[in-house]
Amino acid sequence: MCRLRDCSVCECPDSEFPESFKKPYRRGLPSDDLMCQEGKPQAAVDRTLDSKAFRGWTETDNPWTYDDETDNSEMTYVNLQLNPERYTGYTGPSARRIWDAVYSENCPKYPAEELCQEEKILYKLISGLHSSISIHIASDYLLDEATNLWGHNLKLMYDRVLRYPYRVENLYFTFLFVLRAVTKAADYLEQAEYDTSNPTEDLKTQSLMKQLLYNPKLQAACPLPFDEAKLWKGQRGPELKQKIQAQFKNISALMDCVGCEKCRLWGKLQVLGLGTALKILFSVNGEEHLGQTLQLQRNEVIALMNLLNRLSESVKFVHEMGPAAENLIEGKISSPTRLNSLVQRIWASTVKT
Repeated sequence: MCRLRDCSVCECPDSEFPESFKKPYRRGLPSDDLMCQEGKPQAAVDRTLDSKAFRGWTETDNPWTYDDETDNSEMTYVNLQLNPERYTGYTGPSARRIWDAVYSENCPKYPAEELCQEEKILYKLISGLHSSISIHIASDYLLDEATNLWGHNLKLMYDRVLRYPYRVENLYFTFLFVLRAVTKAADYLEQAEYDTSNPTEDLKTQSLMKQLLYNPKLQAACPLPFDEAKLWKGQRGPELKQKIQAQFKNISALMDCVGCEKCRLWGKLQVLGLGTALKILFSVNGEEHLGQTLQLQRNEVIALMNLLNRLSESVKFVHEMGPAAENLIEGKISSPTRLNSLVQRIWASTVKT
């Protein structure tokens, strides 16, 4: 359960977002955990919002996510910059049950050699997202509640992620998977309407998007981060795709069961981002859907780009602080070569995946 106060979310006043986004019905993130309301301020979601928002996006269902994730009439608005992904005090059996359900209900318990490639990929994506979330909690952690001291909890990062090489590998895999989705949707993302009624910020957004999509160093390092054309082949392809779609939908629905609202906010956002990546890579698939054009909702693009940011920040933190975490735990004075060597091997293997 939450230990920190005000885990609940305060609704954003109607005056803080444009008329075009006002809907007849609106509800916030579910507040089903009353005990969360008695926590502490670090877990609260700050719903203050600038009077700027995207508009003009097409409203289409995502076959990979639970309907609630992309139903704009069922949503409210929050400023993500005022609600960073960090430690909230949400721990214990309630938090563990969510991840236990995600894995037990959607990831087969067969030996790895019995899993097909598509099933392995679903597990890697969930594991990679889990690792990234753990890293962000460890990177912005309440070290001393009495003095409100925040900082890096390297022991937590080591215990939850670094001591398990496959979790680091899955983090890199998920980053490359999402990166591939973004680069595949480059034409759409470049031409999309980024209109927030602030011309200066809109031009900056368009410029930054183009810098990301057509970065020559990135294109040289990762010309094809992930090759989705190898999947869904054979007679069982369509059936397998429907099965894994249903499993991922279930994962997105499970995010509503998270007791801490700030945790639920970031969980739903990043699962929607991963569902958007799946939609881009597998719902509009080159020669198999020649007449089908990519359509994304505004919230899907927001979720996708925030997820890419979260994953890239996690990879960066592992690269920069991983050796220090190993030194701290293992009592070494220096020599971060083991983790660096591991990261290099992981990068080489995931790029080739």
